[in-house]
Amino acid sequence: MPLLFGTAGVPLSSADRSSEGGVRRIRELNLCAMELEFVQGVRMGEEKARKVGTVAQEEGIALSCHGPYYINLNSREPEKITASRDRIIHTARISQILGVRSVIFHPAFNHDNPSEVVLERVVRELSIVRETLDAEGNDVILRPETTGKGTQFGDLAETIRIAQEVPGVLPCIDFSHLHARTNGRFNSYDEFCAILNETAERLGDRWVKNVHFHISGIEYGLKGEKKHLVLKESDLRYEELMKACHTFGVEGLAICESPNLEDDALLLQQTYQAIG
Repeated sequence: MPLLFGTAGVPLSSADRSSEGGVRRIRELNLCAMELEFVQGVRMGEEKARKVGTVAQEEGIALSCHGPYYINLNSREPEKITASRDRIIHTARISQILGVRSVIFHPAFNHDNPSEVVLERVVRELSIVRETLDAEGNDVILRPETTGKGTQFGDLAETIRIAQEVPGVLPCIDFSHLHARTNGRFNSYDEFCAILNETAERLGDRWVKNVHFHISGIEYGLKGEKKHLVLKESDLRYEELMKACHTFGVEGLAICESPNLEDDALLLQQTYQAIG
């Protein structure tokens, strides 16, 4: 199956709340992927990472990691930029031990800076991160995520540009965020195809064969994202999104962030598989 579906974090129905237990529950549910959420910081040591990675390998589950929320490569305070770089590097090091292919993170806030200025800074800082990781032989892919508010750096064009400028970087496309930050756009088969087409044209097969998506229902207003919702309680046209993914034949991970996690992950998987 070109797209592997999974949950952002341990499934809610997992009696064992450990990462290993989550991976085993993913397999029981007949899902194929799980994103480890390090959003409050990387609280996993090397020994634990090896254990989780072994279980994932045994169960045939693809893992990804979401880095800490406290990342801002456009901070006004230099020490916070350094700390942000360090957080990405730390997440990537643990990810390599886990056997994870991708580290997802929100790259920056705009503050009062124009897009080009923020882009230049993010590219510069991620280039430094990439040099550090490359020197260690760490080939984990860094994935800046498209964001849900206009105050956050990361619309589709900006996220693609980073990937064009820095080797070893690919986007994490959060369709719900793009829908929310445009106050309701990007919500039809044609618009979803336009997103996939633009990314494929600019990044080619290295992206088409290795995508990473976030999908959920979402509540939004004039300022963008408010909170995640269950798919059927939202206006996101997920059937049309699955059809677009099928049309383009993209391969990789589709991670569900809805409040009901595995229920919506299974709904997305079933919808995708039914297209035939």
